[in-house]
Amino acid sequence: MSAASSGVILAAPSSGAGKTTVTLALLRLLARQGMAVRGAKSGPDYIDPKFHEAACGAPCPNLDAWAMSPARIKGLASGDGMLVIEGAMGLFDGAPPEGRGAVADLARMLELPVILVVDAGRMAGSIAPLVAGFAGFDAGVRIGGVILNNVGSARHEAMLRRALEPLGLPVLAAMARRADLALPSRHLGLVQAGERADLDGFLDRAADALAQSLDLEALMALAAPLAHAPLLSGLAPPAQRIAVAQDAAFAFAYPHLLEDWRRAGAEVIPVSPLADEALPPCDFLYLPGGYPELHAGRLASAETFMRSVKIAAQDIDMYGECGGYMMLGEGLIDAEGRRHAMLGLLGLETSFAQRKLHLGYRSLTPVGGSPFGAQPLSGHEFHYATTLRAAGDPLFEARDAEGGALGAAGLRRGRVFGSFAHVIDRAAP
Repeated sequence: MSAASSGVILAAPSSGAGKTTVTLALLRLLARQGMAVRGAKSGPDYIDPKFHEAACGAPCPNLDAWAMSPARIKGLASGDGMLVIEGAMGLFDGAPPEGRGAVADLARMLELPVILVVDAGRMAGSIAPLVAGFAGFDAGVRIGGVILNNVGSARHEAMLRRALEPLGLPVLAAMARRADLALPSRHLGLVQAGERADLDGFLDRAADALAQSLDLEALMALAAPLAHAPLLSGLAPPAQRIAVAQDAAFAFAYPHLLEDWRRAGAEVIPVSPLADEALPPCDFLYLPGGYPELHAGRLASAETFMRSVKIAAQDIDMYGECGGYMMLGEGLIDAEGRRHAMLGLLGLETSFAQRKLHLGYRSLTPVGGSPFGAQPLSGHEFHYATTLRAAGDPLFEARDAEGGALGAAGLRRGRVFGSFAHVIDRAAP
């Protein structure tokens, strides 16, 4: 199978099986061999795609089977080169009640084979019924092969291969247990790619480890062709010149969203609050999510940025989501209980000292206008911050993945808008 327009999906029985490390190893290995290769990430994830881009040098889109229409996903998946999609959670894990948005949905939608990454560290013969169960569970999802991860020894590998042999599924690789291939995490996922000074070395080590056992010819033979599909337009740009906060505190902007705006003719201009840069000439400010709670002191002392944004708020629209929403508020209490003054453009007080997980997909209906017009939107929440006070007009009426009403979400005041929900796309039909 030519790599010009083909793809595979790397999925697992559960989270924590090592999908990200194996995906990065494969992307780097194929790129080092001069192949045209690109990655994609299933579901709402800002962090892993940056690792994908570092591994192979190609942009990595999110493919979200809950939030996006099939036509939108097919367009984002189209392109030159071998497409390696990294799944999220377990293969059949999606949003309640029917599991919509699971990696399995992408496999059916794109008609791509699944390579099952199994953490075999604590099993031997039991791997066979596990893999057999996944292979036979859904006729519309084809398990094409297996990659064994966390293998303890040559003897352990032989036991695993012997157990799997009757299933007739190829074992494409067996990666040995390696402490130096662990990816450090924090409260919202992996430590960001841009924060790892040793990232290139890590990617090369992972590729070397995979290369020791990978049957590349068999893997490439499994890859299925990807039909070309037009790239549908997404959300219209909210203005012509859009300043986007981009640094370690505000790194969670979806690439497809920014690319939608560029394709529609808008200019996207980066600005760094952490570097205390003045807001450039623009018609709109977008403050995406990120980790303002880790940098609250520096943000509070960024006088040039703060002053320029407060002045601009009289003349242009502004939108902040999650971390950006917290920045638009009056104050942010960090994990040590210290309060830091934020922009004060919304009547919002948030705390990271009082932590509570908020997680899930959101259907968002604007109330009284939003930066994205009146159209319904799909999004998600993933944060630990607690709202201590929220005063003002609501931005959205929100529902969860099961359609349950969550009430008002976000705030709007004049030309300033914000919400804890990350907007993914216009609502899927």
